[in-house]
Amino acid sequence: MAEIIVPELAESITEGTIAKWLKQPGENVDKGEFIVELETDKVNVEVISEEAGVVSELLAAEGDTVEVGQVIAIVGEGSGAPAQQAPQATEAAAPAAAPAPKQEAAVEQATSTDRTIASPAARKMAREKGIDLAAVSPVDPMGRVRAQDVSAHTNAPKAQPQAKPAVTEAKDDGRITREKMTRRRQTIAKRLLEVKQSTAMLTTFNEIDMTNVMALRSRKKDQFFEQNDVRLGFMSFFTKAVVAALKKYPYVNAEIDGDEILLKNYFDIGIAVSTEGGLVVPNVVDADRKNFAEIEASIGELAKKARDNKLTIADMTGGSFTITNGGVFGSLLSTPILNGTQVGILGMHTIQKRPVAVGDNIEIRPMMYVALSYDHRVIDGKDSVGFLKMVKELLENPEDLLLGS
Repeated sequence: MAEIIVPELAESITEGTIAKWLKQPGENVDKGEFIVELETDKVNVEVISEEAGVVSELLAAEGDTVEVGQVIAIVGEGSGAPAQQAPQATEAAAPAAAPAPKQEAAVEQATSTDRTIASPAARKMAREKGIDLAAVSPVDPMGRVRAQDVSAHTNAPKAQPQAKPAVTEAKDDGRITREKMTRRRQTIAKRLLEVKQSTAMLTTFNEIDMTNVMALRSRKKDQFFEQNDVRLGFMSFFTKAVVAALKKYPYVNAEIDGDEILLKNYFDIGIAVSTEGGLVVPNVVDADRKNFAEIEASIGELAKKARDNKLTIADMTGGSFTITNGGVFGSLLSTPILNGTQVGILGMHTIQKRPVAVGDNIEIRPMMYVALSYDHRVIDGKDSVGFLKMVKELLENPEDLLLGS
């Protein structure tokens, strides 16, 4: 007999949700074969069986929240009929399976602070204020607690007990469909709200004449595809322009840790990807060391992994700056929200032909509005405007990007 246990997912992830059982009681399973799919805050993870045999018992149902180390299924030897079906969420009368013995839960609670990923400044502040780090909500999308998170937790107003509303019978007349938020959507909602509340976020705008980059792309796209087996899109141009601008304006490639500014000497550019489960931001690692073809290939691979729920924790970790493209959905202008602890994010928008002044003449040009949202605690107006202006100039003269790559 073998137990199927929720594995260690990442240092900052302690629980997940049963997304889908890939095997049912009574079915054979080979050693190393996937048995269940778990949904976490960031990625979906498929868990394998360490032993061959027959699934004899499922201890959690689809939709249940389970913790790292919890036994969720039993694989027995031989073959035969299922011993027990997975508990159903609708069976309210049935007692829920305990995720772990009480003694183990007590040990877990005692060590929760030690297992929390936090900066030294955050740990020092938490000790001084007598705060359990496990109770602090971090802004960092990977769950790292910073000193400003501890400070925000200290200053947060205490929740007041509310009187229970009178029980009324809800009428289901078909006008409302109630849908439970997925774990990922809950996390997205929580993190975006925390970013808005804990940063001094401003947005500055500019517009880019896309005539030259569109003409260059049109001339080179067939040759580019033949040589690299990947299509030439606009995202590689924007990534190259962003990296060049980050090198000139390093404070846009930073984050705050307590009373310190961490200047990042690497360029892992997050590319926002829309999936059915919500927006995810995998990273093009070392984008400054990649050529156009390598950037396009990386973006294509990450987008496919995102759509297939195959992104890993490594794909989502360590980004220094983010690019998001609302233009693919037709957005003309928006103010993107900062991603986690990053202090800058560039928003691209739809390309629209508009009359513009070119010298003393009025011409119809393909124009794109771009937006830079930034944390004013780190970045002043001079740097934010200069950064966006440099991105604009590089994209309006794309040969400079090609020569510099």
